[in-house]
Amino acid sequence: MNPFDEAWERAREGERIERVGTIRSLRGLCAAVRDLAAPVGSLVKLETESGGTAGEVIGFEDSDAIVMPLAGRDGLMAGGRAVLEQTSPTVRVGAELLGRVIDGLGRAIDGRGPVRPMGSRPLQPAPIDAMRRRLIRERLATGVRAVDTMTPVGRGQRLGIFAGPGVGKSTLLAQLVRGSESDANVIALIGERGREVREFIQETLGDEALSRSVVVVATGDESPAMRVRAAKGACAIAESLRDEGKDVLFIMDSATRFAHAQRQIGLAVGEPPATRGYTPSVFSELAQLLERAGAVEASDGATERRSGEGGLGGSITGMYTILVEGDDMTEPIADAARGILDGHLILSRDLAKRGHFPAIDVLDSVSRVTGEICDERHLAARQVLLRLLAKHGEVAELVRIGAYAAGSDAEADTAIAFLEEIEALLTQARGEASAFDASRAAMVDLGERASAALAARKQQRAA
Repeated sequence: MNPFDEAWERAREGERIERVGTIRSLRGLCAAVRDLAAPVGSLVKLETESGGTAGEVIGFEDSDAIVMPLAGRDGLMAGGRAVLEQTSPTVRVGAELLGRVIDGLGRAIDGRGPVRPMGSRPLQPAPIDAMRRRLIRERLATGVRAVDTMTPVGRGQRLGIFAGPGVGKSTLLAQLVRGSESDANVIALIGERGREVREFIQETLGDEALSRSVVVVATGDESPAMRVRAAKGACAIAESLRDEGKDVLFIMDSATRFAHAQRQIGLAVGEPPATRGYTPSVFSELAQLLERAGAVEASDGATERRSGEGGLGGSITGMYTILVEGDDMTEPIADAARGILDGHLILSRDLAKRGHFPAIDVLDSVSRVTGEICDERHLAARQVLLRLLAKHGEVAELVRIGAYAAGSDAEADTAIAFLEEIEALLTQARGEASAFDASRAAMVDLGERASAALAARKQQRAA
């Protein structure tokens, strides 16, 4: 029997075949490992004098596997062994993860002991069949009035939250998690500052919201491979909850830092930089990541939703923060994300400076499913308020300097008269959650009163 047949027989009998390579060199963030036949995505143990460190195969060149350590390069040496640990990248999943904080490898980092989830899923599953995706026809209330009234969210929708630093992004995310009607939340903190993670979890998020959430963390000082693995692992955890029939709110902060990590990986394996230094794989990986959210039809044997509507599976409503440098919305990642997502919320620095929180610029923000999930009165009132806000923006400078002549424009007069009420509707205290029915009723009432006032002013001018 030849050596290949012997290895095959041992594998059939359940005996583990150990694949071992040798570290040949260290280049930048990666180690070149000779004679290690391992597919991309495999986990490898790089042995050191003090034990070993985990690494991930991110590419290969000739007979060398290119391995990026997941926890630093200290202790690596030429001639050291590299032992293949896992060929199919997976992540442990299960309802046992709710209320826990884990890292990119699924290990608990909240000091509450190890987690023992029941199953596992591939880190990068096959794309969802387009014909399995449900049409988005159900609303997901978020508890944030500016979102529920002006940019309503559907179950299975994907929204980008575009923001520069210091405009209340983290506070808005916590409000969305605390106030949403989702069955479970998965929060991926990718590339965050280490100081901000605990602050976000304990102070901004709170114990009640954490109890129905899974938080996956990979801070900015961790390796690019760990950050990418954490983002994909969080998606897999959300998918497992979705397949149980749950409506999941998936939040990633931020998709931009995921793209930065993928850029570092691409450059490490020799990809040529393209737009502003981003490698081609960044845009491919970003599209695959964002497409993992959505609403799907229940597969055979899948758990039906709690509402009892037969044939419906769960959903993942995705919200991804996009960091815009200098508030530049044409930045490559922002531009690519806007083309993929089903809508976007723009956080305005000017509104934040005025103390208008959440600082959502409803004129620039868009939800592409608004017409499918809102009734006619809601849509009509929304349109009136948007028109008045736009008109006020046109005359705001004249009003500030006292050059606007009252009575010269009926729509501008109405906008000025109702501005305070409109801003009261769109602002909200940090710990406040607003029920959807109450928010909708307030908006419809305001919109109908403003519409009646505008009609009266126009009639008065015509007379």
